[in-house]
Amino acid sequence: MRGPVTDGNIVISDLRAVPHFADAIADRVWRAWWKPKGFALEHVAGLVRENLGSGPLPLAIVAHRGSTFIGTASIIASDMEERPQYTPWVAAVWVDPAFRRQGVGGIIVGHAARAAFAAGADTAYLCAVPAKSAFYQGLGWSLREQDVGDHRLDVFTLKPI
Repeated sequence: MRGPVTDGNIVISDLRAVPHFADAIADRVWRAWWKPKGFALEHVAGLVRENLGSGPLPLAIVAHRGSTFIGTASIIASDMEERPQYTPWVAAVWVDPAFRRQGVGGIIVGHAARAAFAAGADTAYLCAVPAKSAFYQGLGWSLREQDVGDHRLDVFTLKPI
């Protein structure tokens, strides 16, 4: 992803262009998925900082309006220990509650998938709880597997158009 992309009044940026949002991403991702498992915020902050490197991946996408953080998604090598052969993954999709149900999640996921394809991937992967299945299928993702791993997640794929 090169420069920022404006989608309506929301700007979608590569975290490398707006690194001041790294703490917001770490906080949201930590609270949603890592804190309940007993991980320290600093652990997640370190993972977020990996997105500031010069390679095409990992990559964090940030949705914002000026200095207001709206949401994020990352593109990472692997998001499921049970499926190490699948890569890359769109992961850590988060939209702040005030901005939900406004299409922001779909915008972020779409930009993340296109960034994965721009980095050379011919397939993007994503996992989610079954309750989110209709959302991702509505965005064009195909259900590949169900009930995977201890968390019983659905696995989706997307091919470039």
